[in-house]
Amino acid sequence: MVLIPAGEFIMGKGTEQGNDFSPAHKVRVDSFLMDRHEVTNGEYLAFCNETGYKFPEFWNTNIFKSGEGFLNYPVVGINWMDAMRYAKWAGKRLPTEAEWEYAARGGLTDNEYPNGNTWTKEKAKQEPDGWKNLICPVEQDQPNGYGLYDMGGNVWEWISDIYSETYYQNSESYNPAGPKTGTNRVIRSGSWHSGAMCKKVYFRKGLPANWCDFAVGLRCVKDVD
Repeated sequence: MVLIPAGEFIMGKGTEQGNDFSPAHKVRVDSFLMDRHEVTNGEYLAFCNETGYKFPEFWNTNIFKSGEGFLNYPVVGINWMDAMRYAKWAGKRLPTEAEWEYAARGGLTDNEYPNGNTWTKEKAKQEPDGWKNLICPVEQDQPNGYGLYDMGGNVWEWISDIYSETYYQNSESYNPAGPKTGTNRVIRSGSWHSGAMCKKVYFRKGLPANWCDFAVGLRCVKDVD
C-alpha cells in the first residue's frame, strides 16, 4: 500500500449545474493508505479459498481475463457487496469518493488525468469476433505522483459512497462520506472498455450495488493509526 498524505484539494470540475461532477469545491481529507494497484484475481482467489465465498461472475472466462489463468490481472465480475466483503477480509475498506479522487490526482492541480491533461491510449473496439479486450496486468503503466497505478482506466473501481447526481451541491468539506440515502454506489476511474472522458479524475458514475460487470473491480484503502 502507499501512504497518501493528508491534504486539501479542489474536488470536481466546473461550476455549471447539470453535471454530476459540478460544482468544483474545496475538500480536505486525512491521510490514509491505498492499494498501489487494483485487487487482482490472485488476491481475490485467496479470499475465496479461505472463506468459501463465491467466485466472481465471469471467473475462468478468458475473454474477460478472469480466473486462475490471469492471476496478475484485476478482478472483475464482483458487485459492491462482494467488494465490501473482500475489503473487510483483507483488514481494509473501500475508499470514499473524496479519498479516491484526491489520490487519483497524485498531488497535481487542475489536471484532467492522473498523469496530465491528455489521454492517448486506445479504446476497446468491436471486432468481427467480439470486443477487443484491452485489460492489462496490474502495474504495467506509469504510476501517478503518489505511486498509484491505473487510477485512470484498466477497470472501474467500486467506492464506498452512495451515488447522487446532486451531492456536490451540498457536500461536506472535511472527509465527506457521501449521501446518507440512495440505491446506487459510486464507481470511479473508467476502464479498458470506456472512452477518455470516463478516465478523467473527476468523472463519476453510479451503479446498483448488486450489479456485476466485466469492467468493474476494486481497490482498497486503510486508515492510518
